[in-house]
Amino acid sequence: MKFGIDRLLADPALLGQLKEQRVALLAHPASVTADLTHSVDALIGAGLKVSAMFGPQHGVRGDLQDNMMESPDYTDPTYGMPVFSLYGEVRRPTGQSMGTFDTILIDLQDVGCRIYTFVTTLLYVLEAAAEHKKAVWVLDRPNPAGRPIEGLTLLPGWESFVGAGPMPMRHGMTLGEMGAWFIDHFKLDVDYRVVEMEGWAPESGPGYGWPQERIWINPSPNAANVNMARAYAGTVMLEGTNLSEGRGTTRPLELFGAPDIDAKAVIAEMRRLAPEWLKGCTLRDFWFQPTFHKHVGQLCSGVFIHAEGAAYDDAAFQPWRLQALGFKAIRALYGDYDLWRDFPYEYEFDKLAIDVINGGPGLRAWVDDAGATPGDLDAATRPDEAAWIETRAKYLRY
Repeated sequence: MKFGIDRLLADPALLGQLKEQRVALLAHPASVTADLTHSVDALIGAGLKVSAMFGPQHGVRGDLQDNMMESPDYTDPTYGMPVFSLYGEVRRPTGQSMGTFDTILIDLQDVGCRIYTFVTTLLYVLEAAAEHKKAVWVLDRPNPAGRPIEGLTLLPGWESFVGAGPMPMRHGMTLGEMGAWFIDHFKLDVDYRVVEMEGWAPESGPGYGWPQERIWINPSPNAANVNMARAYAGTVMLEGTNLSEGRGTTRPLELFGAPDIDAKAVIAEMRRLAPEWLKGCTLRDFWFQPTFHKHVGQLCSGVFIHAEGAAYDDAAFQPWRLQALGFKAIRALYGDYDLWRDFPYEYEFDKLAIDVINGGPGLRAWVDDAGATPGDLDAATRPDEAAWIETRAKYLRY
């Protein structure tokens, strides 16, 4: 199959439309061609006038490990062009940076989750392009989490850098598709084009959203593999808790744990409460010791989520419900466990991080209500999911 960047490079007619323009590129380390050439090198090699680059969270180089670590602007040492950070002094492109190009190419590998900030950066670039009359081309890439959707819809007033609009946590769209929805939803007047993939089959196994013939490259430092991308719509909620999400280990955002829980007991309680929410994956209890971040240097009892191998079922796997169930099990076993982490999350200072992550307080309220059942969360969530399936239908391209 071909990703958007590969289709652009292989099509003289498409390249020809850009030859006389100043072209900017929004990219990160996973912005590579089929032969692993970085997109900026490939585009310049194809004769395009790349006049600037932009970097999302973690930077063009992908060198910044943790959240809320800002990247500076700099001059590219190879090509001498400006590199503008969209996760530094600004989150939105400035008028000065928008003046450096005619068309911006967005070539970002996403992971299919509302909270992954590349989605919000896409919206901010579209809004700036509409204001400054610039063209935006998305060089489309797979959603490695595939087409399934899950989670509560972000509520009005809960918009943030990890919540660009009223969509569920796991949205099941590519960035190219999402851009078209943004334009309609926010009524943007912008010259927009998607260079579509060729041969992407997100509902076909064994890879589903991710084509097995393509090498996975971390789009952000803690997105180490496809298993992480599949689990992320659930495990990202751990960032709003005092449980470790595995930062400081080799498999972050594929697990959860802490020094003061018993993972075997947690898994057993999850199975007792809602066995149907554990389908499509395998849970394994294990031990780990973070080398940095939460519980650094402490031996933790953990639950590893294997959304891979023979047990993986793309249609059945529900990572958001699975992680919510993990919280519920810990509440049931440990009563007043200090679950919710109170700190400024993505520059939101007056709301709990878990609520910012979920686009409202509904998930936390369900976990903390001793009488609330899995059926109650389903009843609150299923209408949102059904509405999103209907909303996104007109924007699906594959």
